[in-house]
Amino acid sequence: MKLMKRTIECGRVKEDLVGKQICVNGWVNRRRDHGGITFIDLRDRSGIVQLVINPEQINQNDNDKAHELRLEYVVAAQGVLQNRDPKLVNPKMPTGKYELVVTKLEILGRSKPLPFQLDENAEKVSEDLRLKYRYLDLRREKMQNFLKIRHDALFVIRDYLNSQEFYEIETPILSKSTPEGARDYLVPSRQQAGNFYALPQSPQIYKQLLMSSGIEKYFQIARCFRDEDLRADRQPEFTQLDIEMSFVDEDDIFSIAEGVVSKIWGKFYNAKLTLPLKRYSYDHVFSLYGSDKPDLRYDMKVHEITKLFESTGLTFLKSILEDGGKAGALCIKNKKFSRSELDKWTDKVTKEYGAKGLIYVSFNEDKSPKSSISKFLAPDFFDQAKAFIPDLTISDTLFIVADKYENAWSLLGKLRVELAQALNLIDTSKHEIFWVTDFPMFEWNEDEKRWDSKHHPFTAPQEGWEDQEPGQMLSRAYDLVGNGCELAGGSIRIHDSVMQQKVFDLLGITPEQAQRKFGHLLEAQNFGYPPEGGMAFGIERLIMLLAGTDSIRDVIAFPKSQRGNCLMMNTPSEVDQDQLKELGLKIKTKS
Repeated sequence: MKLMKRTIECGRVKEDLVGKQICVNGWVNRRRDHGGITFIDLRDRSGIVQLVINPEQINQNDNDKAHELRLEYVVAAQGVLQNRDPKLVNPKMPTGKYELVVTKLEILGRSKPLPFQLDENAEKVSEDLRLKYRYLDLRREKMQNFLKIRHDALFVIRDYLNSQEFYEIETPILSKSTPEGARDYLVPSRQQAGNFYALPQSPQIYKQLLMSSGIEKYFQIARCFRDEDLRADRQPEFTQLDIEMSFVDEDDIFSIAEGVVSKIWGKFYNAKLTLPLKRYSYDHVFSLYGSDKPDLRYDMKVHEITKLFESTGLTFLKSILEDGGKAGALCIKNKKFSRSELDKWTDKVTKEYGAKGLIYVSFNEDKSPKSSISKFLAPDFFDQAKAFIPDLTISDTLFIVADKYENAWSLLGKLRVELAQALNLIDTSKHEIFWVTDFPMFEWNEDEKRWDSKHHPFTAPQEGWEDQEPGQMLSRAYDLVGNGCELAGGSIRIHDSVMQQKVFDLLGITPEQAQRKFGHLLEAQNFGYPPEGGMAFGIERLIMLLAGTDSIRDVIAFPKSQRGNCLMMNTPSEVDQDQLKELGLKIKTKS
């Protein structure tokens, strides 16, 4: 059968086509019968147009086809476009003024009954079912819009970086296993039995080697792979905009990144960002918000109130403070919680976050404290607390957590986010985008009793680092934060092999281990290696922000589930024994 090829997309019919014969192709979005006349809403990627199939204006065979049509049948329809009766115009539909009076109809593809309806009710269907039939879910206008946003953003990025004389260069997917913070996905080699490739967690080594190659300005829309526990903003495979530059400092990197974001904001919000973006130190944002990526669209700070409890008789709190811990408080403005609400928040903080406890304090009209620990609080606790929290009123509630500083503030940071969401405190009309700088160089790994890189082992330390203890050293790393999400991160790199080995020493990486894992980079540093730096944007996180959704799975065409499997393709899956034999592998059953 020869295809009745469309002459115009459904959503693009317009006034100058009225009275003319056209042909459209698409899916049946809706079907209605009225007194023998069939009305079809036909949908393609561009939108919807109404078809009118009148038995008096079409042959009997095609009229019979019209009565056969069901949702998601694929059809070709030819006819004359006309204006609707003014009383029947649909102002909610861009093409609601027109209808196509069909003179010829072909069924191009039939559909079984759908596993779920492709309308607003699809949001109520389990995500697993939608992921199993992802190709159907993607037919929905909302999902197609997400993919269009992704396409448009990547086009803007490429166009801007090309204007700044960057080269787009692809780096290998089959690479070498290197320690970058997560487990690698390994690929066995058939030709070199017993050896493995690793899928790249990022193109980090390759982009640094490209700087050694004299490329100077590189970018890539790179696929990355990390075998780690999943959540709403994490997938085992993801995409990042990778940028690397030679002969630069932080200001040069910031300028390029701000150019990318500014162009995107101009495209999607028709708005100008105020540049340069604000910069805050890691210590500043963590001390105020308990996070290195705080959402500044609402004002709820963490207040240190350790001195309020210096003489407390509360045993568990006293022991924490005597052990060097600190107490921090969130002040929830103009809010009195019910007992059931307080129990819910206490359970969340203790059972989900793993806190040792949550202290809550509200106030009576006479300013006296109202709390489960009231007997341990001074009668003038309100006035004492106001010295630490100047805007405190008797209408407010305090949530207090005590622990080691980093633990307590991290818990309060999580609680701050959940309270803001639950109490609708976030001004979604605003965008708060800023830099976080001066990150610690290392963080202590309590389980393994050693120092880990806060960023990665190729991050350059700030001046004076050689005279400091590891816990005091600051790095030349930076993050770009937007609306409580880390949009991008990067650093100025180490370009001197002597400094690189000293950093490896602090991380417990011996020269032999360094040579085995990073020998190619260390060797390159001895052949005229330029000062350089770069960063990477999380593409899915950026698109998630632009699309106004809260899961990166929404903005990936074929994502994995929360458990890391593809329900549509049924992966991961077993492979034939012959394949394993060829690779020299045997599956060992877990005991």
